[in-house]
Amino acid sequence: MREVAIVGIGTTKFGELWDKSFRDGFAEAGVKAIMDARVRGEDIDALYIGNMSAGRFIEQEHIGALVVDCAGLAGLNIPATRVEAACASGALALRQAYLAVASGCHDIVVVAGVEKMTDVAQEKIEDLLASVIDREWEGFVGATLSSLYAMIARLHMHRYGTTREQIAQVAVKNHANAAKNPDAQFRRKITIEDVLGSPLVADPLRVLDCSSIADGASALILAPYEIAKKYTDTPIHITASVQKSSTIALHDRKDITTIDSTVAAAKEAYEVAGVRPEKIDFAEVHDSYTITEILAIEDLGFCKKGEGGKFTEDGKTAIDGDIPVNPSGGLKGCGHPLGATGVRQACEIVQQLRGRAGERQIKDAKIGLAHSIGGTGGTSIIHIFERRD
Repeated sequence: MREVAIVGIGTTKFGELWDKSFRDGFAEAGVKAIMDARVRGEDIDALYIGNMSAGRFIEQEHIGALVVDCAGLAGLNIPATRVEAACASGALALRQAYLAVASGCHDIVVVAGVEKMTDVAQEKIEDLLASVIDREWEGFVGATLSSLYAMIARLHMHRYGTTREQIAQVAVKNHANAAKNPDAQFRRKITIEDVLGSPLVADPLRVLDCSSIADGASALILAPYEIAKKYTDTPIHITASVQKSSTIALHDRKDITTIDSTVAAAKEAYEVAGVRPEKIDFAEVHDSYTITEILAIEDLGFCKKGEGGKFTEDGKTAIDGDIPVNPSGGLKGCGHPLGATGVRQACEIVQQLRGRAGERQIKDAKIGLAHSIGGTGGTSIIHIFERRD
């Protein structure tokens, strides 16, 4: 297997982009990435596009061909593949592209993640989000993604003494980070009181505990590491790419306060990359709900099970903490256009490892981790990235 590097990145702003279409989003992010890597259309061997549900959000299928056409690459007959894994669709697109380059099948590969979510009614969005859980055993009896994570949060509080204020601190931290990110949807700080006073969604989770509906797109350019310097002075090495699956329904799990797929993916990723959790300088983790980040930092081994709330409360996941988590603002602060998020996480890590993250720059960052999950953890994908000076 060949070593693989990221040589170009591009992202749009995330949010309610009323003036941009699905096509516009991909085109903007893709052009930025191609310019960043200084590649030509003729150099590109393949595209992988992470997208969860364009068929229902914008009533458009055949996304691979659409993206190639919109990018002006149709005349080159470049193969394009749409990839879906619920909220982890973008991360899975990155993994498929990584495997294509590592195997020697392709050299220059574009990865994109894109979702246009705001053009449909809220009721339809809720139904779409319910499609990432077990529709027959959970959705048809009234469960929603929010209510399932609320059950997880309530058990975590009961079992480990995690407080409501500790959970809210995740949102406070991530909004503070997003305030420093020009591409984030919510560039404003909030307080614990703001979180606890926001409308109830599913007890104990409130509006400010939940990531938002958003539009957006992000893109990456991958190349074999041995030729990466041809395209950039700062290639970022992908040292591990791991995907694991688990049960899609909560009732089949041994412990709903542990995402087994994340634990398994993290164990293998650390082994492949040759690092331990304490060697990770910072991480972008899946925080679709505030409790999700607490589960993630425990399951990734940054702290012991049950200690995620206290770990967050003590500031250890802040930008200047022991292990900065979601310096971008995460899904909570940046917004969560489903198919784009996993790619956007990788873009943030590349910016950090290049030393170009501006006000939110992590000091001396050399190794970063990206964690993405689908639904309540039926899919987990972890990538580890390293800058080699």
